[in-house]
Amino acid sequence: MLSEELKGEIRRAYNAIIEGKSLRPRWGQRQMIAEVANSLARIPGPGQAASGPAVCVVEAGTGTGKTIAYAVAAIPIARALNKRLVVATATVALQEQFVNKDLPDIRRHSGLDFSFALAKGRRRYVCLSKLDRQLGHGGDSLLPLYPDDLGAPAGADAMPVYNAMIDALGRGQWDGDRDSWPAAIAEETWYGVTTDHSQCSGRRCPNIGQCSFFQARDALQNADIIVTNHDLTLSDLALGGGAILSAPEDSIYVFDEGHHLPDKALAHFASFCRLHTTVQWLGESGKLLAQAAPALAPLDALQRTLQRLPAAMEEAAASLQVAEQAVAALFEEVPADDRREDRQLRLEHGLVPPALQPVAATLAAQFQQLVQDLARMEAQLEEALEDDFAGLDKAAIETWHINLGGLLARAEGTLALWREYAVSGEGEVPPKARWITLLNSNGQFGFELRCSPILAADILQECLWSRAAGVVVTSATMTALNSFERFILHSGCPREASFKIVASPFDYANAVFQVPAMDCDPGDAQAHTRALIEQLPRLLLPSEGSLVLFSSRRQMVDVFEGVTPDLRERILLQGDYSKQEILRRHRETIDAGRGSVIFGLASFAEGVDLPGDYCRHVVIAKIPFAVPDSPLEAALAEWVEAQGRNAFMEISVPDAALRLVQASGRLLRTERDGGKVTLMDRRILTRRYGRAILDSLPPFRRELGQTVSVGP
Repeated sequence: MLSEELKGEIRRAYNAIIEGKSLRPRWGQRQMIAEVANSLARIPGPGQAASGPAVCVVEAGTGTGKTIAYAVAAIPIARALNKRLVVATATVALQEQFVNKDLPDIRRHSGLDFSFALAKGRRRYVCLSKLDRQLGHGGDSLLPLYPDDLGAPAGADAMPVYNAMIDALGRGQWDGDRDSWPAAIAEETWYGVTTDHSQCSGRRCPNIGQCSFFQARDALQNADIIVTNHDLTLSDLALGGGAILSAPEDSIYVFDEGHHLPDKALAHFASFCRLHTTVQWLGESGKLLAQAAPALAPLDALQRTLQRLPAAMEEAAASLQVAEQAVAALFEEVPADDRREDRQLRLEHGLVPPALQPVAATLAAQFQQLVQDLARMEAQLEEALEDDFAGLDKAAIETWHINLGGLLARAEGTLALWREYAVSGEGEVPPKARWITLLNSNGQFGFELRCSPILAADILQECLWSRAAGVVVTSATMTALNSFERFILHSGCPREASFKIVASPFDYANAVFQVPAMDCDPGDAQAHTRALIEQLPRLLLPSEGSLVLFSSRRQMVDVFEGVTPDLRERILLQGDYSKQEILRRHRETIDAGRGSVIFGLASFAEGVDLPGDYCRHVVIAKIPFAVPDSPLEAALAEWVEAQGRNAFMEISVPDAALRLVQASGRLLRTERDGGKVTLMDRRILTRRYGRAILDSLPPFRRELGQTVSVGP
């Protein structure tokens, strides 16, 4: 129960913000404050028993002011219970807005006294040890090997950047945070001077006193509020909690943009291995370790393992080549797909073919031994860093610790994949999604094996719902078809949690949702594309800011190439520029009094803020059903169908409804906005599922199945 004192503190803080910022009180905001406060009041105090899960899921429509709502409710409760408030956003950009604008604003106006700090992972900070070695060795082979999707940076491009970094650090003009570096940094260049937990020697590092990451992490220790993102929060939970953030039992979590939470969790527990590049990596690693033996000769404890490892890596590489042959045999029956360059084999029901299981078991055993050996050597090097009589220069020890840490991290990731293929997969509930892709990169072929859970429910139950003191999950799109069932299925959120829908304060009577009369639907892709080419020049006003959203890149490009030249001149096509550059050019054109049209895919259907004249018309090419060749989606649907249920109605339709709501949400961004949302898909009117999707949309005025004019 909330004490009267806490209720009064929350009420006073809210009223002070409303008065101090000259805002109008919003009914939805008050509803959300009450829901969050009452849910967190379930957190038991010392010696008390829990009265139910202190979990709250709130769908707060655009414009609710959910940041103020959850902050005003959660901050006083967290302080009263001596808990840390961890606010996790979906992106680094959102967390920086929360730290640099929202929280200072709330503290200034609310009368609440609290401190806060920003938490980012190691990969967002420069590693001084690696930067020193890049500058000292010129990026030679004694530096960590690069992952499959990156190559080592070219010295001519990287060294000037590294020199500028060390100079800025020395002058105190840079804090080591990638996000505060004034220019864009290529991924290969940044990877060469950043680290992860496996390569970091922590408090034993000779550069610990100047380490940007540890300076930032130390600031977390006394903060009332830690602001981070979903990825770092899930990484911390996957490590058992308390590794970087506070322990779950001592934390109240707020997941803003929380509809991303299940997918983010799946990504953290997925595994993969590219066969050909892993063979190459093992060969290069063996050479690296051969160099290590004489270099580390004074460290006697390492020598036996160092001598054994190159041969063990050769054996693992040979086993990978056997695996490649087994996988190639599986692909003999896989037909080519003209929709994609790569061929893909999804293992039905997640079952591993019998021919592959023994090979995978061998590889799992081999990589298990590699992981054990590398971990033992890494620990011995950490001990040597503290031993003044180790007989080896500390800088050399640190260099080899970084190298071995990089090898260990990749070996652990590869081990995780082969463990998933060393079993049959029978009896898994729900099953894992397992699939193999034949990659084609400029005529170079190779196989990639992947495995992922299909639902995050068990994962989040184990590391979040059952452990956290309290959890608030909020977003403008938490429901699908006006129900929280989709989120519960994917996340495993307790059914005893509090669930609340808070309506947006926007006036949807200012906007029209229209479905034009069409003589075809997206089931006939060519006819639908022709219809878009014909109708878009009439729908999109020359002087207007518009956003056209496609589910298929091929259709987007075909429509762009087919429309009239005068319309094509106004279009900014996704892929021609970065997302931020497209938005900048679009705003600049509208500010100059001219019309501009963005052609975009799914990434433009969410998180894009184009208020007022920047977007008066959102055109959605078709109901955004999931891509049919997504292995995760297919595996989930297969499992649902195997239980005699209807996967299309239970999975595909709710998912599409949620995405359509997100896309429609690009239109109204302020209380004064108005305009049109046009769906170029008559299936919403002609199919049985269409009515359910239509009824889940915001309460726009509707013009359905009519011939659409070009007027306002």
